[in-house]
Amino acid sequence: MDDSFADYVAQRGDALLRFAYVLTGSRHLAEDIVQEVLVRILARWRGLSHVEQPDAYLRTAIVRQFVSWRRLRARREISLETVADAAVPTDTAGLHAARDEVWRMLATLPAKQRAVIVLRFYADLSDPQIAEALGCQPTTVRVHASRGLARLRGLLSDQPHQQVGDRS
Repeated sequence: MDDSFADYVAQRGDALLRFAYVLTGSRHLAEDIVQEVLVRILARWRGLSHVEQPDAYLRTAIVRQFVSWRRLRARREISLETVADAAVPTDTAGLHAARDEVWRMLATLPAKQRAVIVLRFYADLSDPQIAEALGCQPTTVRVHASRGLARLRGLLSDQPHQQVGDRS
């Protein structure tokens, strides 16, 4: 194995795994996707030395692997799990419940809409960067974002209104 690849994975592997987890909603699927992407990249790592931002390159590969996985299996739901992901010690049960509800809502989105939402709001990428990651046009990114956000808003409006942390 190339030492530079091993060093890169040691330094950035956790960040890639967190990104994949936010994208998939499943720790196990995130691990599988990151592992699959890293195995594929290992064979080409020396040839990728010209890539200025390997994180962006690998995020793109992770997104494409996720979209491919969803398309191949044609699943509409992803199993969700509670994650001990550096939660703030003062985090309350209500905040955990709200976070879990967000995961459930994200899991209802089609793969590309979910990828756009995650890339925009978690990875903080611009429309052109998201378009490059997904292999589409920026206008397509905006359509997916609009439809995904509309669906999430619809799901939120269907929820009983209560403050985060309320137990009523």
